[in-house]
Amino acid sequence: MRITFLLLLNFTCFLSCSKQAAEDQHRFVRATDTTNTTSNKNTMQYLALGDSYTIGESVELAQSFPYQLKALVNQEGFNIADPEIIAITGWTTGNLIDAITQTNLTKKYDFVTLLIGVNNQYQGKSQDEYRAQFIQLLNTAIAFANGHKDRVFVLSIPDYSVTPFAANSDKAKIATEIDQFNRINLVESTKAGVNYLNITDISREATTNPSLVAGDGLHPSAEMYRLWVSKLAPMVAEKIKINFEL
Repeated sequence: MRITFLLLLNFTCFLSCSKQAAEDQHRFVRATDTTNTTSNKNTMQYLALGDSYTIGESVELAQSFPYQLKALVNQEGFNIADPEIIAITGWTTGNLIDAITQTNLTKKYDFVTLLIGVNNQYQGKSQDEYRAQFIQLLNTAIAFANGHKDRVFVLSIPDYSVTPFAANSDKAKIATEIDQFNRINLVESTKAGVNYLNITDISREATTNPSLVAGDGLHPSAEMYRLWVSKLAPMVAEKIKINFEL
């Protein structure tokens, strides 16, 4: 799978709380293949759309949830190629929309994940704007999945109020706003007929389990991503198994 790491100097880093986070703010993996067909009928193509939670800020790329998802689903006998990723730390829904447009990507994928919104909340963006842009991204994700709504998987926004980074913040306000944004993406995902996974509850386990937070004191650790994937992988396998010969 061809992927490109780019330095995007015009994007604002989400919650830069350490030297490592500042260095990683430009980490970007972009889908570059614009063909419309998969490599062969038995190899599945996966596109992951999002922000720092998708690239796996402060963990190795192989420990990010898209790569862990690929590995776990492949253990069931599938053959998923390395995920193609459009994501960077700091992106809001608007940033993601702009980046997708700039890639001019026409390729179709066997399934797509979408996790976006924490930066809308952190930057004080309006919920009305989030709703409109999230609907646009849903439609884009469905189009990337060749119109198959059942092959699009939305993940809820994690709650960073439980992390050390938010120790001196209004944690209750953050948690309440995260819940409000998640109500929007749940409602719109349900309307669109795509799959939805609540990972917010898992993220809040970091309140009593510090091993779920990465070394930067903010982003998920590889272990938290593993917990997400343990819930997501069966959903993905169930939806794709009827469409491919193992």
